[in-house]
Amino acid sequence: MNFHLSFHLNEKVYLRDPESSELGKRLIKSAIDLIYELGFEHFTFKKLALEVNTTEATIYRYFENKHRLLLYILNWYWSYMEFLVMFRLQNMTDPKEKLKTIIELLTQELPESSGMMDYNKRYLNQIIISESSKVYLVKEVKEINKSEVFKPYKDLCAKIAEVVTEYNPDYQYPRSLSSTLIETSHFQQFFSNYLPKLTDVGALGQKDYTALFLSNLLFTVLGDQSLK
Repeated sequence: MNFHLSFHLNEKVYLRDPESSELGKRLIKSAIDLIYELGFEHFTFKKLALEVNTTEATIYRYFENKHRLLLYILNWYWSYMEFLVMFRLQNMTDPKEKLKTIIELLTQELPESSGMMDYNKRYLNQIIISESSKVYLVKEVKEINKSEVFKPYKDLCAKIAEVVTEYNPDYQYPRSLSSTLIETSHFQQFFSNYLPKLTDVGALGQKDYTALFLSNLLFTVLGDQSLK
């Protein structure tokens, strides 16, 4: 089965919607593979053009630069994560179980793909962990933000914040806690893999350690240390 999820993303991110053509979808799929393999610093439109058997000029018709391409990939991922959260929580009533499920989603290993045109979500997840801060830790972030290009990320944080408030209506900082959970999941997964002495990973695997740490952090902050 050639399965491909599609999300409507902010038109300010791209010059031409990659979802509007088979070439555009192949560009995104191959960009994910190359950024995962090479790292964002060594990724170029020239290398992407060779991979897809097209020209750099063609890629520039879709994206102004590689920063905007990375922003598109991240926006797709945040939309996908919100979709997963909404799907997994739809039949749940216990807010504590909802929060545990969110932690699981933030630390799970995603599937590689489900079809020729499907994006490799395992690679995408690793790109998020290693590269996501590069789209907003830039001097121009205020100007970039005016176009609401970070909305999928904000929407995911808002959804998590709703569950935090449902669990503890008196907690004053649900959005801050939500973004902290997401960013901490990235940093702890990265550090436990590459700089383990910055963590307490010990004999635990990366995924198990990060999930346990996030659970401890979240429920301690919210006034529940049982973690049961």
